[in-house]
Amino acid sequence: MEQKNKLKLNSGGLLVFILTVGVFGIINTEMGVVGILPLIAETFKVSVPQAGWTVSVFALVVAASAPITPLLFSGVNRKKVMLLALGLFTLSNIISMLTTNFTVLLIARILPAFLHPVYVSMAFTVAAASVSKEKAPKAVSKVFVGVSAGMVLGVPVTSFIASEVSFSMAMLFFTVVNALVLIATILFIPSMPVKEKVSYGAQLSVLRKKVMWHSIIAVTLINGAMFGFFSYMSDYLKTVTEVSYSVISVVLLVYGLANIVGNVLAGKLLSINARRSIIIMPFALLVSYICLFMTGEWITAVVIIILILGVLAGIASNNMQYMIAEAAPEAPDFANGMFLTSANLGTTIGTAICGAFITEMGTQYSVFGALLFLIASMVFVYLRIRVPHSPKQVKMNMATE
Repeated sequence: MEQKNKLKLNSGGLLVFILTVGVFGIINTEMGVVGILPLIAETFKVSVPQAGWTVSVFALVVAASAPITPLLFSGVNRKKVMLLALGLFTLSNIISMLTTNFTVLLIARILPAFLHPVYVSMAFTVAAASVSKEKAPKAVSKVFVGVSAGMVLGVPVTSFIASEVSFSMAMLFFTVVNALVLIATILFIPSMPVKEKVSYGAQLSVLRKKVMWHSIIAVTLINGAMFGFFSYMSDYLKTVTEVSYSVISVVLLVYGLANIVGNVLAGKLLSINARRSIIIMPFALLVSYICLFMTGEWITAVVIIILILGVLAGIASNNMQYMIAEAAPEAPDFANGMFLTSANLGTTIGTAICGAFITEMGTQYSVFGALLFLIASMVFVYLRIRVPHSPKQVKMNMATE
């Protein structure tokens, strides 16, 4: 009771704000480099597909650790775990800022990725605990803004800093954000010892269900399509559309803002007809990528299509979380971990496949990787939607988002 009161006394919007900025810093560190892959390639004298490993290796580690590390740290004081995660992120960003060796850069990306899912999971938990039960969904939704902001602000801001100043200064941006949240956590977030440990058996049992595996594979493929191409979007704009880095930053911002619009629309679409939304999305993405491939040299058309892709990506992200959460309502924490795993695994494989198309055929053909993933995803989406959706479960999931 005393712990709960401390949380509420320290909330007043400040606690949730700290957690939101913390999640922004974590997501920004992961995805911020997406907009500067060509610059990383130039700085470290590697190819653009090789530079893409700064995205995919981070995502691969998150994918592997997401269902494991939150459970391993579930009995440890949450504040201590948050400080450990933020400290490691800050240190790794300092190393990234100072190194001139690409291997060292990759190692500096790998280490903090292990604690990425721990911090994000605990941020949602602590936000919910900081307010009354009725206000918990609203507090969690505010923290989720940090996830979107990592894309909406982080990617274009990082791209702008790197293009106008240097790669090192972009890494300094990551460092400052994480360091400020680290200090704020020390000063304003109370000690949060855990009294009850998470039970593993019941959560792991959901992996026996076919619908869970259909959902996991569908999410992996759809996210692989979206982020496989998105990882090279800046290179596509630079090489195929032939625009400057400053224009690339603006286009990435447009994509991010459109993504937020998609998030808003997704809630309404899922509440009206979840199955229809899930079925249509891979087809809508497929058509959009085909149009992008056909009009890649025309800047006006490209911007319009990327705007549409941003909206679709926002809707698709919510659809993917819904598919896995609805498949395992009895184990929501583990389901969210599996969502992180499958989404980041998709990012890793998608980035590698699209990078292979760039190596063999050229940047314009990176879109082909996304098309292959989407075609494959349609099979597993079909298998997934064969399981009837419970109206009661739909309402419950929508209330928690």
